[in-house]
Amino acid sequence: MNPKIIIRNETDADVDTITEVTIAAFKTLAISNHTEQFIIAALREANALTISLVAELDGRVVGHIAFSPVKLSDGTGSWYGLGPVSVLPNFQRQGIGGALIREGLSRLKDLGAQGCCVLGHPEYYRRFGFINSPNIVLKGIPPEFFFAMSFQGDIPHGEVAYHEAFNVDGH
Repeated sequence: MNPKIIIRNETDADVDTITEVTIAAFKTLAISNHTEQFIIAALREANALTISLVAELDGRVVGHIAFSPVKLSDGTGSWYGLGPVSVLPNFQRQGIGGALIREGLSRLKDLGAQGCCVLGHPEYYRRFGFINSPNIVLKGIPPEFFFAMSFQGDIPHGEVAYHEAFNVDGH
């Protein structure tokens, strides 16, 4: 990764740029519903962005990551969902997304989180320590695309519910 990349908390001045970065990052992704920017805005509006970080290069925001609380059907608390994570297309495959993920996970641990889950590409998220577990599921999602990482022992048993902001349709 470029040593000039700075990972920092989002500021109010970053909001529009985060939207632009997110739209650009997901524009050509076939599996996307292209609502990621609306999800981030709805999470922000609901004060549910527990962690919202940007990657900055030479004063320009080139990436963003969001973490928000999830609910588990077994009642386990302090679990979070990772996502969306976005990097401008011209800056992808340079370690920026990975740096955002590592920093975000570190900050979650510092907050005393119990764990984190993510819906995503199998080969990508395993490198950060996420695993597929039969214990934890996201309804309607094949298990090979849903991952969990416990910070405090075993992975809980149950179904995950993301914040209602993930249900936005962009209208």
